[in-house]
Amino acid sequence: MLGPMNTTDTVAPGGHPSPPDTPRRHPALDLGEHRAPASGSLDAVVFGVTAVLSVAFIAWGLIDTASLAGSSKAGLGWVVTNTGWFFALVATSFVVFVIWLAAGPFGSIPLGNDGEAPEFRMASWVAMMFSAGMGIGLMFYGAYEPLLHFVTPPPGARGGEAQAVETAMATTLFHWGLHPWAIYAVLGLAIAYSTFRRGRRLTVSAVLTPLLGRRQADGPVGKVVDILAIFATLFGSATSLGLGALQIASGMTIVGWVGTTGNALLVGIIVVLTIAFILSAVSGVAKGIQLLSNTNMVLALVLALFVFVVGPTIFILNLLPTTLGAYAQDLFMMSGRTAVENKTTADWLAGWTIFYWAWWVSWTPFVGMFIARISRGRTIREFVTGVLLVPTVVSLVWFAIFGGAGIKAEQNGADLAGAASAEASLFALLDTMPWATVTSILVMVLVAIFFVSGADAASVVMGSLSQRGDIEPKRWVVVFWGAATGAVAVIMLLVGGADALTGLQQITIVAALPFLVVMVALAVALSKDLMTDPLVIRRRYGADAVERAVVEGVSEHGDDFGLSVEKRDHADDAAAPGPGATV
Repeated sequence: MLGPMNTTDTVAPGGHPSPPDTPRRHPALDLGEHRAPASGSLDAVVFGVTAVLSVAFIAWGLIDTASLAGSSKAGLGWVVTNTGWFFALVATSFVVFVIWLAAGPFGSIPLGNDGEAPEFRMASWVAMMFSAGMGIGLMFYGAYEPLLHFVTPPPGARGGEAQAVETAMATTLFHWGLHPWAIYAVLGLAIAYSTFRRGRRLTVSAVLTPLLGRRQADGPVGKVVDILAIFATLFGSATSLGLGALQIASGMTIVGWVGTTGNALLVGIIVVLTIAFILSAVSGVAKGIQLLSNTNMVLALVLALFVFVVGPTIFILNLLPTTLGAYAQDLFMMSGRTAVENKTTADWLAGWTIFYWAWWVSWTPFVGMFIARISRGRTIREFVTGVLLVPTVVSLVWFAIFGGAGIKAEQNGADLAGAASAEASLFALLDTMPWATVTSILVMVLVAIFFVSGADAASVVMGSLSQRGDIEPKRWVVVFWGAATGAVAVIMLLVGGADALTGLQQITIVAALPFLVVMVALAVALSKDLMTDPLVIRRRYGADAVERAVVEGVSEHGDDFGLSVEKRDHADDAAAPGPGATV
C-alpha cells in the first residue's frame, strides 16, 4: 500500500495556492488542469518601457545614423572579444541538454494533460514550425553560404578542392542544423511545459517561477525578462525583414522591374511587407500563419525539386552522405572554435558562427513561443524529435540542393561567387538554368511569404508578452509592434550603409547577448520543474512501492505471491514509513 506524501504545499494549476475550500490533490495526481485564460490586460511597465526604448532607438538612428553605427560596431567588437566563448558554449550545451531530455525518463511527459491529443496535424505542425523558424534565412543563404565557404574556406580548413567542398557543406550545416534548433527547443519546450502542463501564463518570465518563486517571476525580475524577450524578438525579426528586403530588391533588379537598388526601394519593400504581416497577424494563428506556412511549404518544395532535377542531380545526391559525414566528423571542432586562435578566426566568427548563434537567440523568444503555442498535446520526446531532427534533415537536403548546385556551377566556370552579392546569389544560380525569370519571381514570392509568416508570429508574441501572456493580444498592440519591427529594420539597413548586411549583423549580436543569459536560466528552471512533474512522482512512488513489495513477497512467500493496493493503516507509520505494499 502506498504511503502518504506531505501535501501542505500543494498548489492549484497555474501555480496559485489552492483556496481553503478546494480539496488538495496529491502531487502525484495533480496533472495541472488548464483554466481558461483570462483576457490579459496590458502590462504598462513591460509595454511602456520597451516601447519607449524602441522609439528612442528609432529616433537615434534617424537623427544620428553615424553615431548609432559607431556604437553598434564598438558593441560588436566587445561582444565578440569577451563573450564569443559564451555563445559557443551555451549553443553546444543546449544540444546536449535537449537530447538528454528526450532520450531520458522525461521524454514521455506530455505538454498538456495526460492523454491529450495534439492540437495540429503533424504536417501542419512541421510546416508552421519551419516557416517561422528560419525559412527566410534558407532562401537568403541557401546558395550563398556553401558557395562562399567553398571559394573562401574558414580559417584552418584543409586544402584540396574535394576537402573544400566537404568543409563548405559541413560548416553550413553546422550553422543551420542541430545547434540553432536546440536553442529554439529549449525555450519552446520550457514555455509549452510551463503553460500547458503547469497552467502558468504564456510568458517567458512565468517559466522562471520554480527558480525565482512566483512573486519575483511576476514582479520586477520577471518584467525585465519579458522586456529582454521583446527586444530580442524585435531585432531578430527586423534582421529577417532587412534580409528579405535586400533579396526581393535584388530579384526585382535582375528580372528588370527596377533599374537600381537604393534605400528608397528597400524602404518601400519593408513598408509593403510590414503591412502584409500585420494584416496576417491580426487574422490569428489558425487562419493566417497556418495557411501561409502550408502554401510556402508547397512552393519551396516545387523550387527545390526544380533545381534538383534541372541542376547537377548526381552531384547533389553524392553531397547528402558526404555532408552528413563531414558534419559528424568536424562537429566537435566547429563547436569549440573561438577567437582565442587568432584575429582572422575572430573576424570570421563574428561574421558567421557568433552572428548565427546571436541571430538564433534573438529569434528564440518568438520562434520558441510560437512553437510552444502550436505544440500542445505532444510529448517532450515528440517535441524534441520534431523540433531538432526534422528541420536539421530538411536543412541538409536544402543546402545540398542549392549549395551543391552553386558549387558545381562555380566549378564549371560560372563565377557565381565573383558576380553575385549575398542577396543576389540565388538569382545568379537560377540564371544558369531554364526559366530563370519564372523561378526568380517564385523566389521573391517565397521570401515575402516566409517573412510574413515569421513576422506574423513575432508580432503576436510581442503582443502576448505585452499583455501578460494573453494568447490573443489586442490588435492595436500587435499593430504597434509590427510597425516598430518595420521601422527598426529601416534603421538597421541605414546603419549598415553600403554594406547593409553588416549593420544587421552588428546590432543583432549586441541585442541578443542579454537574452542568452535568460536562456540559461530557463534551462535550469525547466529541469527543476520536470523533477516534480506528477508523472515523475508516480514513477518514483511506483518503483519504490514495487521494490518493497517484491522484497517482502519473496522473503515471505518465495515465488508464490501477488500484489494488491489498499488504504494504509497510519498506525503503522512509525514502524514502516514511506511507500509499502500488501502481499
